[in-house]
Amino acid sequence: MRFAISFFVKHLSAQLLLVLFLLNLPIGVAASQAAVQKQAEHPPMSFILVRSLACLEDCPEWISAEGRITSDTPARLRKILKKIGDRKLPVVFRSEGGDVEAAYVMGRMIRKAGLETAVGGTRLKDCPVDDTRCDAAIAKDGSSVGNTYSAGAYCFSACPLALAGGTSRASSQWALIGVHQITTIYNRMRISYRIEYKIVNGKKKEISRKEVGRKAEGQRSSTTLGKKATAALTAYLKEMGVSDDLIDRMMSATPDNINIVPTAEALRMGLTTDMLAYNEWPGMPLCGPDAAAEAVCHGHPVAKAPAVAVAPVSKAQVVQAPGQDAAADTSATLPKTRPMDFLLMYNGNCQQECTQWISAEGDITPDTPARLEAILKTLGGRKLPVVLQSNGGDMDAAFAMGRMIRAAGLETSIGRTQLPNCPKLDPRCKASIAKSGPTEGEVFVGRAYCLSACTLVLISGTPRIVGYSDIGLVRPTTAEYTRFFAYFDEMGVSAETYETMMFATSIERRNILRSQALELGIINGIIPYDEEPGYHLCGPDAKESLRCPRKAEAETVPAAASLN
Repeated sequence: MRFAISFFVKHLSAQLLLVLFLLNLPIGVAASQAAVQKQAEHPPMSFILVRSLACLEDCPEWISAEGRITSDTPARLRKILKKIGDRKLPVVFRSEGGDVEAAYVMGRMIRKAGLETAVGGTRLKDCPVDDTRCDAAIAKDGSSVGNTYSAGAYCFSACPLALAGGTSRASSQWALIGVHQITTIYNRMRISYRIEYKIVNGKKKEISRKEVGRKAEGQRSSTTLGKKATAALTAYLKEMGVSDDLIDRMMSATPDNINIVPTAEALRMGLTTDMLAYNEWPGMPLCGPDAAAEAVCHGHPVAKAPAVAVAPVSKAQVVQAPGQDAAADTSATLPKTRPMDFLLMYNGNCQQECTQWISAEGDITPDTPARLEAILKTLGGRKLPVVLQSNGGDMDAAFAMGRMIRAAGLETSIGRTQLPNCPKLDPRCKASIAKSGPTEGEVFVGRAYCLSACTLVLISGTPRIVGYSDIGLVRPTTAEYTRFFAYFDEMGVSAETYETMMFATSIERRNILRSQALELGIINGIIPYDEEPGYHLCGPDAKESLRCPRKAEAETVPAAASLN
């Protein structure tokens, strides 16, 4: 005999798992669970196709992605990717974070589409300051015109995971990238089922089960990553080419705080691959290797420098004393190249506050080490940074210079020195060089370069730091191979990684990104955007300030430096 018994008395408890990042815009300000659940302040991420206002034709376009990442965000992204077709438009993120699983999906979609990513905000044309992506500026087809900005833009929490999907990932020192612990929220639910049984041989056998109701019974959260969550995060970062050092950064900040990832660290870990210069903006595509100088893109390749002919230097030439005939003679037609000279420079009133440095510009010749030695002897034990700008030159001379700088414990960096009242074509004109003692001038990282053998000198610094300058490498010949890599080992730079990179290409010289230079150890620091190379000196008359915190500790200024 068969019959069914229907009833509602069976109540089963189950736990549903939801993984997401807590949302908190203010850095270092606590955010409660209730605040996280209150989503009105952070609207879901939306995507707008934006064309730049900064040009008249062939204007760059980008996808502006701003707002909170939710479970619905990947579907919205998929919709706009379908709309742009095969066009490779950068995705510019400004987001406080959100759902981790959704960020994974977005990153993989972006990587599959071969798109670049950047951190930046978007201002649409004619929108008010407090609503930079106002609805009125968006056309019916979801497009608009506007511009982007870095200052104050942010990519927090789960956003960096989506950012990591870019084939290239750009940010600037004005933008913020931040991470914190993943919070796993467990919602406890009481679920009611309608269950039907049949009696077979005196025993109940379930034949159907249907859910008929749910009731929330509390919530708990955990910042401990389980095995599955850890494996998923590690696999995703590896897939995107990002170091798993990022996980340590994430776990070091509680959910109610944000751990800001410094620019140099983001580059080193591969979270970003390029740092935008002061005149570049988010949404600019990455320049190709043959990009024209007028192309609207970031990371412009430096024009190849002419090969430096290392001619024998006459024995009659005398090593120039610092500040005396240190620059080549200026004539109506300036030479394309000139031997490297050294100038002891300062900027500001050294009785109060000033910056000092050794300017080293020109081509490296066999006589250059002797000139460097001469100026180092004048320092009297002071450790002033050597600021380089050079197309390169003699490799053995570069080795000798590097060993001298390392022995003296000096800092190296890249910068172009400009003397007052000198023309642009001759920024270190003889007329402006001091007849004795230091020369007054300015130094800038923008458009400066250190190419070929110059890089061998750069890596000798302790430390060696750069800003928005260009670094170029040279591939050694077979005869130079042993000495070249022995020098790298001596300077503590990864010769193996350098070798892999250089020998993977057929070109003799190439320029590299700052992220690659950090990875190789060619540099070990980034100059902040609001600073230039040089040693900051607080003189005896210095006023107490952030850079000169204690007047009593003001340094004694050498008499030769007290020119103003």
